[in-house]
Amino acid sequence: MIVVLRPNLAQADIDLVIEEVAKLGYEPRPIIGKVQTVIAAIGDERTHNSLDSLTTLPQVENVLRVQKRYKLASKEARPTPTIVEAHGVRIGAGEKFCMMAGPCSVESEEQLMTTAKAVKERGAVFLRGGAFKPRTSPYEFQGLGKPGLELLAKARKEFDLGIVTEVLAEKDVELVAEYADILQIGARNAQNYALITASAKTGRPILLKRGLSMRMEEWLLAAEYVLAAGNPNVILCERGIRTFETYTRNTLDLGAVAIVKNESHLPIVVDPSQGCGRADMVVELCKAAAALNADGLLVEVHPNPAEAWSDGQQQVDLIRYSQLVEALKPFIAAVGRPPTGAVATVSPTRQAITAQALG
Repeated sequence: MIVVLRPNLAQADIDLVIEEVAKLGYEPRPIIGKVQTVIAAIGDERTHNSLDSLTTLPQVENVLRVQKRYKLASKEARPTPTIVEAHGVRIGAGEKFCMMAGPCSVESEEQLMTTAKAVKERGAVFLRGGAFKPRTSPYEFQGLGKPGLELLAKARKEFDLGIVTEVLAEKDVELVAEYADILQIGARNAQNYALITASAKTGRPILLKRGLSMRMEEWLLAAEYVLAAGNPNVILCERGIRTFETYTRNTLDLGAVAIVKNESHLPIVVDPSQGCGRADMVVELCKAAAALNADGLLVEVHPNPAEAWSDGQQQVDLIRYSQLVEALKPFIAAVGRPPTGAVATVSPTRQAITAQALG
């Protein structure tokens, strides 16, 4: 760290700050200029006390960090990209584009199995679906709980799909980890560090969504909690942030993909469904995420969104999901990544049948 002193200080004032730096466990190395002096504080910020408190001294103008606060999540800690493996799938830079798709919430066996079959046929390798749902109102559907997890496990067995599902409370961590291949930490819990740490200790890969108002540093520091707990398997998920704009539910910050690629070795996927809250915009946002070389997508898909028990307005139906997969192909190819999974061809006849089934 670097301690910047105020201009034109007497030597006695400079010496006092040097003493304080030494007391905090750092080796002080003053650099004395004609007008202003700075003190280079040599030491590891992970094991030494922070020098930020020195700003309370009248002699100190500012304290600047040299090391990033997110030590383990930074590229300085690991120059090569992290590859997260779950359910036999490798997620990260240079690997196949990863499609995670499924309903916002698990509602019934028929709904889940219909969706799982459809997304599997279109190349998805993970089934997303909430068994526990964080809802703004206590009167809204809160999820099926354990029966929902059991349905997810049944879909995994039948269709060979990995499971991504959210854990809401520390008391449920072990239960959810029994059924899930990837534990999702949602936006509302993105700074619930006790939950994040408990989830990390299961050893399951963690999909960490960005909080509603999280700055990039805060998001990467949340990932740092997982890494510091000894779990290297973190997938960041950009899902939109809250801004003054009301046209969309959230504002999908696609610039976050570029920032994460620049700052961190961790893989990043994009959730366009939560990101905009509008099914009619999902395809375009998915194409943009693929063009930015995101490592995958987390898309909400429902057989009949009009009848969904939660967030129907942002879930694409099976036909639109099929169109989405086709639309993504040139964008994925443009960044040199093949799509994940064996993508089956859906004939016009079948699409017509599906449309008829959807009413």
